[in-house]
Amino acid sequence: MINYTLYRNENSEQWVTFVHGAGGSSSIWFKQIRDFKKDYNVLLLDLRGHGESKTTLKTAFKQKYTFSALANDILEVLDHLKIEKSHFVGISLGTILIRQLAEMYPDRVQTMILGGAILKMNFRSQILMRLGNTFKYVLPYLVLYKFFAFVIMPKKSHKQSRSLFITEAKKLYQKEFIKWFKLTAEINPVLKWFRQVELNIPTLYVMGEEDYMFLPSVRKVVESHYKSSQLFVIEKCGHVVNVEQPNAFNTAVLCFINNTK
Repeated sequence: MINYTLYRNENSEQWVTFVHGAGGSSSIWFKQIRDFKKDYNVLLLDLRGHGESKTTLKTAFKQKYTFSALANDILEVLDHLKIEKSHFVGISLGTILIRQLAEMYPDRVQTMILGGAILKMNFRSQILMRLGNTFKYVLPYLVLYKFFAFVIMPKKSHKQSRSLFITEAKKLYQKEFIKWFKLTAEINPVLKWFRQVELNIPTLYVMGEEDYMFLPSVRKVVESHYKSSQLFVIEKCGHVVNVEQPNAFNTAVLCFINNTK
């Protein structure tokens, strides 16, 4: 089972589960824990090969990673802890896993809060993926990861987010990075389906106004998924909204969850 951290609140039966992105770990939520555990039970997850979810010999030889398999990792923890339903908060690639989980087990997902959500790979990100696929066996993965981090989070004000993700990515193994990167092969059809199909689950997209790679497609999806979805854009903020503007992020998310309990 993947590693998890719990913060129980005896006065609440509601759960909020946090799902980080590729190359991160549950430590990226350190600016959220204090505010959320006041009113909710909090569950932090380390995805496969990230943080304390170290790859074992058994999992090292498993078949390639899929979004379904990674979503089932999350479900396994929920079942183990007997959590019937949870609010889910994700960042970057973590938002894809939450949406995948909601597709497979909609009755387990109370709300979805998707920060720095990825709904479409634009031209620049498609080129990034091709470069990554070309060089993933040649270049050390940290070189690739630093390059991606600078393209996705280019501004001076995004430095904290870049540094945090690069520090966490250093803890990955090269083989683990390659397995995660191979997920990009199935990302386009998965995202196309997500854009087309609206789920009957209250959804809040929290995006930075400087998240130029992913914000435009999110705006379009929220317009077409108007029954279930809302968009909150944080000014002077890039891709990793929970790290760059934690106060605005926490306030918006808690307000949304409180109103949809």
